[in-house]
Amino acid sequence: MASNRIGRINEEIQRELASLLRTVKDPRVHGLVTITRVDTTPDLRYAKVYVSVLDKSDVKEVVKGLKSAGGYLRREVGRALSLRYTPELVFQADDSIDRGTHILKLLNDIERKEGGGAE
Repeated sequence: MASNRIGRINEEIQRELASLLRTVKDPRVHGLVTITRVDTTPDLRYAKVYVSVLDKSDVKEVVKGLKSAGGYLRREVGRALSLRYTPELVFQADDSIDRGTHILKLLNDIERKEGGGAE
Protein backbone atom coordinates (compact mmCIF):
# COMPACT_ATOMS: atom_id res chain seq x y z
CA MET A 1 0.00 0.00 0.00
CA ALA A 2 2.89 2.37 0.69
CA SER A 3 4.22 1.93 -2.85
CA ASN A 4 0.86 3.08 -4.20
CA ARG A 5 1.16 6.21 -2.06
CA ILE A 6 4.70 6.83 -3.29
CA GLY A 7 3.47 6.40 -6.87
CA ARG A 8 0.77 9.02 -6.35
CA ILE A 9 3.26 11.39 -4.74
CA ASN A 10 5.64 10.87 -7.68
CA GLU A 11 2.86 11.76 -10.12
CA GLU A 12 1.91 14.88 -8.16
CA ILE A 13 5.52 16.07 -7.97
CA GLN A 14 5.93 15.45 -11.69
CA ARG A 15 2.75 17.39 -12.48
CA GLU A 16 3.76 20.32 -10.27
CA LEU A 17 7.30 20.49 -11.66
CA ALA A 18 6.01 20.36 -15.23
CA SER A 19 3.82 23.37 -14.58
CA LEU A 20 6.60 25.19 -12.69
CA LEU A 21 9.18 24.79 -15.48
CA ARG A 22 7.64 27.74 -17.33
CA THR A 23 8.27 30.02 -14.35
CA VAL A 24 12.00 29.24 -14.01
CA LYS A 25 13.94 32.38 -14.92
CA ASP A 26 17.32 30.71 -15.40
CA PRO A 27 18.36 31.27 -19.04
CA ARG A 28 19.90 27.78 -19.19
CA VAL A 29 16.43 26.23 -18.86
CA HIS A 30 15.09 26.83 -22.36
CA GLY A 31 13.59 24.93 -25.24
CA LEU A 32 11.36 21.93 -24.85
CA VAL A 33 12.12 20.50 -21.39
CA THR A 34 10.05 17.54 -20.18
CA ILE A 35 9.88 15.85 -16.79
CA THR A 36 9.73 12.18 -17.79
CA ARG A 37 9.72 10.50 -14.39
CA VAL A 38 10.08 11.15 -10.67
CA ASP A 39 11.38 8.57 -8.19
CA THR A 40 10.92 9.46 -4.52
CA THR A 41 12.62 7.61 -1.70
CA PRO A 42 10.26 5.86 0.76
CA ASP A 43 11.07 8.38 3.52
CA LEU A 44 10.18 11.29 1.15
CA ARG A 45 13.53 13.01 1.73
CA TYR A 46 14.82 12.86 -1.86
CA ALA A 47 13.15 12.85 -5.26
CA LYS A 48 15.15 11.98 -8.36
CA VAL A 49 13.70 13.96 -11.27
CA TYR A 50 14.43 12.67 -14.78
CA VAL A 51 14.53 15.40 -17.41
CA SER A 52 14.39 15.05 -21.18
CA VAL A 53 15.38 17.89 -23.52
CA LEU A 54 14.55 18.13 -27.21
CA ASP A 55 17.91 19.67 -28.13
CA LYS A 56 20.39 17.01 -26.95
CA SER A 57 23.36 19.41 -27.07
CA ASP A 58 21.87 21.49 -24.23
CA VAL A 59 21.08 18.65 -21.80
CA LYS A 60 23.95 19.35 -19.39
CA GLU A 61 23.27 23.08 -19.32
CA VAL A 62 19.54 22.55 -18.70
CA VAL A 63 20.27 20.15 -15.82
CA LYS A 64 22.71 22.71 -14.32
CA GLY A 65 20.04 25.39 -14.63
CA LEU A 66 17.47 23.19 -12.93
CA LYS A 67 19.89 22.38 -10.11
CA SER A 68 20.46 26.11 -9.69
CA ALA A 69 16.69 26.69 -9.50
CA GLY A 70 16.23 23.65 -7.23
CA GLY A 71 15.53 25.67 -4.10
CA TYR A 72 12.80 27.68 -5.80
CA LEU A 73 11.24 24.54 -7.30
CA ARG A 74 11.38 22.70 -3.97
CA ARG A 75 9.71 25.60 -2.17
CA GLU A 76 6.92 25.81 -4.75
CA VAL A 77 6.35 22.03 -4.69
CA GLY A 78 6.20 22.22 -0.88
CA ARG A 79 3.53 24.91 -1.08
CA ALA A 80 1.46 22.94 -3.58
CA LEU A 81 1.65 19.56 -1.82
CA SER A 82 0.85 19.04 1.82
CA LEU A 83 3.54 16.58 2.85
CA ARG A 84 5.42 16.32 6.14
CA TYR A 85 8.72 16.63 4.27
CA THR A 86 9.27 18.31 0.95
CA PRO A 87 11.75 16.11 -0.89
CA GLU A 88 15.08 17.48 -2.03
CA LEU A 89 15.04 17.49 -5.83
CA VAL A 90 17.90 15.76 -7.62
CA PHE A 91 17.82 16.42 -11.37
CA GLN A 92 19.19 13.88 -13.81
CA ALA A 93 19.23 13.73 -17.62
CA ASP A 94 16.97 11.00 -19.00
CA ASP A 95 18.17 9.14 -22.06
CA SER A 96 15.40 6.53 -22.15
CA ILE A 97 13.80 8.13 -25.23
CA ASP A 98 17.12 7.85 -27.11
CA ARG A 99 17.55 4.23 -26.02
CA GLY A 100 13.99 3.42 -27.12
CA THR A 101 14.56 5.04 -30.51
CA HIS A 102 17.81 3.10 -30.94
CA ILE A 103 16.14 -0.23 -30.06
CA LEU A 104 13.26 0.51 -32.44
CA LYS A 105 15.76 1.25 -35.23
CA LEU A 106 17.57 -2.04 -34.55
CA LEU A 107 14.29 -3.97 -34.63
CA ASN A 108 13.28 -2.32 -37.90
CA ASP A 109 16.68 -3.17 -39.42
CA ILE A 110 16.28 -6.82 -38.41
CA GLU A 111 12.76 -6.90 -39.81
CA ARG A 112 13.94 -5.48 -43.14
CA LYS A 113 16.78 -8.01 -43.35
CA GLU A 114 14.46 -10.94 -42.60
CA GLY A 115 11.75 -9.63 -44.90
CA GLY A 116 14.21 -9.02 -47.74
CA GLY A 117 15.71 -12.53 -47.53
CA ALA A 118 12.34 -14.30 -47.59
CA GLU A 119 11.34 -12.89 -50.98
